[in-house]
Amino acid sequence: MAALPKALIAWSSGKDSAWALHEARRAGNYDIVGALTTVTDTFNRVSMHGVREELLRAQLDAAGLQGITVRIPYPCTNDTYEAKMAAAMQDAIAAGVTHVIFGDLFLADLRAWREAKLAAIGVTAVFPLWLRSTAALAREMIDGGVEAHLTVVDLKKLSASFAGRRFDGGLLDALPAATDPCGENGEFHSFVSAGPMLKGKIGVTVGATVERDGFAFADLLPARA
Repeated sequence: MAALPKALIAWSSGKDSAWALHEARRAGNYDIVGALTTVTDTFNRVSMHGVREELLRAQLDAAGLQGITVRIPYPCTNDTYEAKMAAAMQDAIAAGVTHVIFGDLFLADLRAWREAKLAAIGVTAVFPLWLRSTAALAREMIDGGVEAHLTVVDLKKLSASFAGRRFDGGLLDALPAATDPCGENGEFHSFVSAGPMLKGKIGVTVGATVERDGFAFADLLPARA
């Protein structure tokens, strides 16, 4: 039997990338050899999601994934981001990676940008969740055992009170009508602590919420035994 193509998963620590990993593993079309995550060095946290690196490491261990960290400063220009990402991708290509898996749902311009950037270096973008109904997908994740907390909310779209809440049926029912149930328009980001893509549950507690740059960040802390 021919070897499966090697792939990375674009890993944000949130529910969409986690579910994309789950779906890709179930389909069995790729050998997923690592998780590519952007970390903001200034804060030592996952970029945009605000997740502590300690939790990221625990999550990747539970997912059985080798972490590939792209470190960026804050603030970060597009040129700097693209240079850092290009260097990481060149290393991945040298290791035989031919595909990158994303959890994107319906933002066509973002998908086109990803596809164009990767095609330019001979890599194929894969979107296992593309155009799924986000209302149905959100419920499927919850019913499938995903446990997650909202780590960041966009204050232009949601109140700060949503930061730190569990991603569950009660949250979905409480979201304003114009909010995408999966937060695909940037309404919120999340951290997954349990689910079928993880071999065990990661204990977390919700700490303080900080508002910065128009967002509310809930600080998730590792639960101590």
